[in-house]
Amino acid sequence: MPGYLLIESRDPFESAGAARTYELAIQLRAAGHDVALFLVQNGVLAVRSGARRAELDKVIRTQIEVLADDFSLRERGISSAGMIGGVRAAPIDSIVERMTSGWNALWH
Repeated sequence: MPGYLLIESRDPFESAGAARTYELAIQLRAAGHDVALFLVQNGVLAVRSGARRAELDKVIRTQIEVLADDFSLRERGISSAGMIGGVRAAPIDSIVERMTSGWNALWH
């Protein structure tokens, strides 16, 4: 069964839509699907250790794979040492790899 790759580009501090994406990830996981959340552009702002969001913490506690675009992190001056636990930096190529493996992608 293919998984779901949710790609979030919005700043979670400016857009309520990011929280809805996090909630969708949790719902899909609860339904038994493989789920990954890929944060790009301003979506990576939530992974800063000093800027935790309850919604993202809940995603991480649900054992959903959370990836942050390495380029977006560098652009915003966020080092891997400055990220919260449970998030892994990854290249944007990861999106293409998942899609070619049959994962369903939803980009916000």
